[in-house]
Amino acid sequence: MFLSRTPVLPAPEQALRGRPEPEFSLPERHTVLGNPLSGPYPEGLETADFGLGCFWGAERRFWRTEGVWTTLVGYQGGYTPNPAYEEVCSGLTGHTEVVRVVFDPAVVPYETLLKVFWESHDPTQGFRQGNDVGTQYRSAVYTHSPAQAAAAEASRAAYQKVLTAAGHGEITTAVLPAEDRPFYPAEPYHQQYLDKNPAGYCGIGGTGVSCPVGVAEAE
Repeated sequence: MFLSRTPVLPAPEQALRGRPEPEFSLPERHTVLGNPLSGPYPEGLETADFGLGCFWGAERRFWRTEGVWTTLVGYQGGYTPNPAYEEVCSGLTGHTEVVRVVFDPAVVPYETLLKVFWESHDPTQGFRQGNDVGTQYRSAVYTHSPAQAAAAEASRAAYQKVLTAAGHGEITTAVLPAEDRPFYPAEPYHQQYLDKNPAGYCGIGGTGVSCPVGVAEAE
């Protein structure tokens, strides 16, 4: 679909119908961290959602980050309920591939996760990451609180300044509330894919430009 034309997000009325329930059950535990994939999560932990290209390599970046309690991959920001991977790849669901990160803010601040996010991909590429082309590879942050939204917006502004200074273009990352954009877990074989397949494909790669952490550096 995307080899012959420029990727375009579908309108809601063009989206695939989907299904009321998923057609699979998630594994109980994370293969690396050992903690449950699904909530409810322990008190004091927070949730963050990031879209930064192919979720196989993206998930690994986050499970390797100290203070992250569990990670899982899925689809978010589209219209089709409980989409299948093949449907998302068709471009007719409107979703992006996302990593859900459950973390302990006493160990790893949300701003640090944003730094991992920005530095792990090129947020200026629109509907692609490198050779991966399609609307499902767009850059996005889905926020779970006003504090997350403010931090994400501030970090985007800060990173734009250093990217511009390094000769890169405009950031295309969307920062949107997760509240009205359900997260649908991906199929079991996608979860911790690169732990199960260490030599598997990883299309994640950053710009090589360091992201300043915190609002002050945006000045």
